[in-house]
Amino acid sequence: MDQSRVPVLEALAAYRKRGDLSFTPPGHKQGRGVDPRVLEIMGVDVFRDDVMVMNGLDDRLQTNGVLEEAQQLMAEAVNAEQAFFSTCGSSLSIKSAMLSVAGPGERLLVARNAHKSVISALILSGVEPVWVHGDWDGDLHMSYPPTPQAVEEAFRAAPDAKGVLVASPVDYGTCADLAGINEVCRRYGRTFIVDEAWGAHLPFHDDLPEWGMNIGADLCVTSVHKMGNGLEQSSVFHLQGNRVDPAVLKAREDLLGTTSPSTLIYAALDGWRRQMVEHGKDLLDRALELAASVRAEIGKMHGLWVLDKENTGAFDIDPLKLVIDVSGLGVDGYHASDWLREHCHVNLSLSDHRRVSAEITVADDDETVGVLLDALRTLSSARDLPSAAKIDVPEPGELELEVAMLPRDAFFGRVEIVPTGQAVGRIAAELVTPYPPGAPALCPGEIITEPVLSYLTTGLDGGMDIPDASDPTLKTLRVVAE
Repeated sequence: MDQSRVPVLEALAAYRKRGDLSFTPPGHKQGRGVDPRVLEIMGVDVFRDDVMVMNGLDDRLQTNGVLEEAQQLMAEAVNAEQAFFSTCGSSLSIKSAMLSVAGPGERLLVARNAHKSVISALILSGVEPVWVHGDWDGDLHMSYPPTPQAVEEAFRAAPDAKGVLVASPVDYGTCADLAGINEVCRRYGRTFIVDEAWGAHLPFHDDLPEWGMNIGADLCVTSVHKMGNGLEQSSVFHLQGNRVDPAVLKAREDLLGTTSPSTLIYAALDGWRRQMVEHGKDLLDRALELAASVRAEIGKMHGLWVLDKENTGAFDIDPLKLVIDVSGLGVDGYHASDWLREHCHVNLSLSDHRRVSAEITVADDDETVGVLLDALRTLSSARDLPSAAKIDVPEPGELELEVAMLPRDAFFGRVEIVPTGQAVGRIAAELVTPYPPGAPALCPGEIITEPVLSYLTTGLDGGMDIPDASDPTLKTLRVVAE
């Protein structure tokens, strides 16, 4: 295919040139109805290009195949057989992928450090998870993605499982041995889903961690807005092989997705694919050089160090993901992130009890990384940092909770609200998720333990964000009624 083509952008340009007048949604009619005070901040172009695909970019029956061609170009660009654009983020894409592999009452191996969107899919579908736990690093207090050996053991224990879902890279930049896990899946004849939300850039440079499609995975989900140049909510899920019926996958996406997708998101996806095909290697060369220089400079700063393959037990690490340990400064990641935002106007990504993170992408240059380094130097020499919060981080194994019920049954069943101090031994009926990274500490159906409760309550007091708990103060919890 001609990778210089950008069907969505070309159709948008043609729409402008024709001067079509649409009596369809969106009701702002290309910005003509928008309050001028809004246009002053947002600009008119964002509204001018916000048009429908059907009876807008394309005709009523979409006979020009604008979106279809854009998706085919994306698939070819990343070594997939088919690609599907999503304007509802990878939270929808991963649900579509999971529901196309397993259904109500069936089992699926799931990495326990999965994003909350995975748990939401389990609740909606009635799929029974068989948790696969990663290795816990007792020194760094973090978990790595599951190993091929852990996946094989899980298949032996649950031979009827339809497949496995693993996230790689995760928020901490650590990556799984995808080729090894795929080999296990092939021997068992099972489907391999990779949640590569943080890996949209991986297909475009050989010095980055392995890309799921290249090692033979069946389904890969990416969030192009994370490490690519897509708008927020832009996601693509990629398919190859014959283990997943594309018609089933599309039907699941239709079940969950919006009927009013954003042309703005489609257009940005289309343009990003062309950019990466034509210039991705050079752009990523530069990003990798910048990231290496930042890592080296941070290594010279008092109290700071960056996670890499040499100082962790990770199989691999995305070098563009800078996860910075700040514990040497006597501060926790939550307050370090807040301090940098307040004093240096620099916003970071992940924060936990001892770390913060920053992503270097093709959008960065010497100036932007210079600002980041200046901010980190200021943090490193600051004398007014708050003391690290005292958070009861679980010991190895203490986050591996016993499963007593299906997530769906616990979530939708009869519940009661109890004081958190009385919840030990009860079955959780809600998600409780430190965010980011967004991996639930408590899932519906799991038996609540004292170490997990202590981690969550002390974490909340220390600055942890837990946005999905029914009681944001964690004074009470929803549990299955006895």
